[in-house]
Amino acid sequence: MSAIPADIDTARQPPMTIPLRHFVVALGFLAAAVGLRVGLAAGVVAGTARLAHVHLLLAGWVCVTIMGAMTQFVPVWSGVDLYSRRLATAQLWAVGVGVGGLAACFLLGAFAWLPLFGAAALLGFWTFAYNVARTLSRLDDYDVTERHFGLALGFLAVATALGFLLAVDFTRPLFAGVGVTHASVRAAHVTLAVFGVVVTTVVGALYQLATMFTQTKLRGVDVWLRRVEEVGYPLGVVALAGGRLVSNPTLARVGGALVALSLLGVAAILARRLVESSVDWTPMLTRYAVAAVALAGWAVLTLPAWLAAPLAGDRLFGAPGADSLFLLGFVGFVVLGTLYHVVPFIVWVHRYSDRLGLEPVPMLDDLYGARLARLDFGLVVAGVAAVVAGDLAGLSSTVETAGWTLVLVGVAAFAANLLRVIWVHSPQSLVGGAAASTVDADDGAD
Repeated sequence: MSAIPADIDTARQPPMTIPLRHFVVALGFLAAAVGLRVGLAAGVVAGTARLAHVHLLLAGWVCVTIMGAMTQFVPVWSGVDLYSRRLATAQLWAVGVGVGGLAACFLLGAFAWLPLFGAAALLGFWTFAYNVARTLSRLDDYDVTERHFGLALGFLAVATALGFLLAVDFTRPLFAGVGVTHASVRAAHVTLAVFGVVVTTVVGALYQLATMFTQTKLRGVDVWLRRVEEVGYPLGVVALAGGRLVSNPTLARVGGALVALSLLGVAAILARRLVESSVDWTPMLTRYAVAAVALAGWAVLTLPAWLAAPLAGDRLFGAPGADSLFLLGFVGFVVLGTLYHVVPFIVWVHRYSDRLGLEPVPMLDDLYGARLARLDFGLVVAGVAAVVAGDLAGLSSTVETAGWTLVLVGVAAFAANLLRVIWVHSPQSLVGGAAASTVDADDGAD
């Protein structure tokens, strides 16, 4: 059974309304992204719909989830107050409108509107980065998770700026005569967004979560691998993105090798923590196990592919055909597993923590449906396996469509399970009712 770790300061967290709204909006983006991908696989939507899918999945689901999680847990883990609750609320509106608008523009071919929605997304992401950076600046020193989060914020600022320039370039050419092209800027943007922002955040969180919830510690080779990753990975991301930006294959090749090898080390660390754990397995840990296998497989496939042709258009996310293995198998399962702890944790702390010892209260794992968790796990694993097999083996579109359909049904079950936690135990939290505000205070840090 999950428990509340004793070494974190829950009194520092923001009102539950703020992170939970982020997670609910992110789930909406996830459903839209997977639904759109089913349509792409079935051939009922085409053209720039793939760009809409990628933005909904990564900028919408993953990044908005990260925004909510960092806003919640940086104060908890680091023992400092969030710099501004008002900014944390405003960031969601801006990013939600921006990412939703960008996806709609890609779907409808309304490219003239891309700069407007790109500016909204940029404002929201920069607001988030500023708010969390100001929160982290209150610390005297930084642990491994906080260092990764700080790097991710820097990558976010650059990646979103490039994204805005790309949005403008769709209607008003910007890159002619400056030594780069739309394609090379897009490759750098994707590299910084996925490997710089998303993966750096995920890896930083795993150092905290994989040890905390397996009740193990990094030891032996884990410590050495972590030290290599802390230096090699960010340098690799910068080199890979820079090489792609200026079309320098040697620089990109070195960066790609550092990224792939560093992440292979992360996969080994995560797998060792899971193997050495003696706690009962939870939905969080089962999904982390899938993520560890997927990341190791991706790294093994990607290292030779990036060494051979790091600038190739079909190798943006890794080896040809390995996109889904990485984005769904690794990033997706880490996010899904983490949410199975984060959402019940937030609800439990606000709803039940002050009743502990006074009356019977549920454990975290009692808040969600265990059977439904097993069902969504099976559906998503089967769906991702079919998609990955189809991508790597070049199977028919029928297999791809079936796989994405299974993922869609699994995502629906996953969303229903977490939304039920909120609805049953704290329905007022999404509207900021009085019960959700019992620990709130006026924001005096702006």
